[in-house]
This record gives sequence, structure tokens and C-alpha cells, in this order.
Amino acid sequence: MDPRYGHVATVRPRHAPSHGNRGERRGVGRAMTTLGIIGAGNIGSQVARAAITAGYDVVIANSRGPETLENLVEELGRKARAATAAEAGAAGDVVVVTVPLNALGQVPVEPLAGKIVLDTNNYYHERDGRIEALDKGETTTSQLLQEHLPTSKVVKAFNHIRSADITTDTAPAGAPDRRALAVSSDFPEAVELATRFYDEIGFDAVDVSPLSESWRVERDRPAYVVRQTAAELRENLAVANRLP
Repeated sequence: MDPRYGHVATVRPRHAPSHGNRGERRGVGRAMTTLGIIGAGNIGSQVARAAITAGYDVVIANSRGPETLENLVEELGRKARAATAAEAGAAGDVVVVTVPLNALGQVPVEPLAGKIVLDTNNYYHERDGRIEALDKGETTTSQLLQEHLPTSKVVKAFNHIRSADITTDTAPAGAPDRRALAVSSDFPEAVELATRFYDEIGFDAVDVSPLSESWRVERDRPAYVVRQTAAELRENLAVANRLP
């Protein structure tokens, strides 16, 4: 989640769903029908829009309380409701955590136990303060969340795309210029789910596992916040390995 990118109010994907009738086929591989979202900022609200367009129910939370999300939920429609972070975590078959890095400690642990958790975070020292382990390259932002959620299966997703592009820069499966996003996890089943979710909302996926390798799509790396196909993303990942 990058605070530099503004909110987009009501945009929708340009292309029709690529896998049948989403209203009938709800669920990534039949494993997900409800997406819990902890964090209702730029990324969280856009992922909510994409998920609802793809046929999912959404339970969304922020740090200020459900009552402050009335306008967003009204826009999202009947498939969305506002809740506390704990309630969103409990309700989601899969949960998106999209809060500032300095707020990771506030993410509820028990409601997310046993669940796949999509982590959108990046490290902005201007906002988060200096974190020595990240500055030294000893860990990654998603590994920090995995440590905080030891009974969950964290997968990095949506961290290197501008929020507006989540619902506008999509394409059907097989399109030659389809945009690709990275996915990274220590759990193959989490990679599989995130890959399928990407596909359903209009993106290809490139696996950058395990989580210790997810730094390659973080801030100031060649793959960060640029439009790229799967082939171009793989090249940018390789370039990242050659940089100091």
C-alpha cells in the first residue's frame, strides 16, 4: 500500500471475466467465497471493487470503525459490509491485510489462524520509521507479517501496482499484453490461490517464492510500480538480483 497514490472512486474493470459466470461460480477453486479485507485505503478499497466484480462477498475494516465506511459500502453494494478488523478476519475465507507497515502489530492474530493472508505492504521509512532488519536486508515486509501471524499462510500480493490500475489495467486470460503481478509465499497453496485470484480479476502471475525473495518486487526495484507482462516481470526480477 503506497500512500502516494490517490483514491479512485467508482472505476470498474474494462474486460469481461475470463472464467465463466462469476455470480454463479463464486470462489477461487471453490475455496473462497468471502474476502476479508483489513485496511480500507487505496489498495484495500480497490481490491474490494475487483473482488465484488468477480463475484465475491467482501467484509472490509479500517482502523476507525465500521461506521466510517458507510459511503464505501454503499458504493460497493449488497455484496459488501463493514466490520471491525477482527470480524473481517473471522468472516473471510481468505484475508487481505493492507495496513501501513507500522500498524502490523495491530492486525488480529487468532481470527486469521489457518487462513491464507494476502499482504500488500511495502516499507516506506518516511512513514514507518527506520526498521534496521529491513534496511540491512535481513528480512522482508511479508516475512514480518508472517512472523506476526505464525498460524496463517502469508502471500505477498498487490504490492507493486498503483491502486487505480487494479480495476482498470486488466485483460482476459491469454491476451498478449496482459499485465503480470508477482506472488510470493512460503506455502505453495497460498501461491496457487493468489495466482487464481489474479487471473479471475484480470492479471497474470509470476511466482517469486519464498517470502525471503519478495524484496525483488519492493520499493526502488525494477519491477516496482511499472506496467509489465509476465516476461518483462521475470526480466525485471532478474535485474534486481544483479543490483547492489
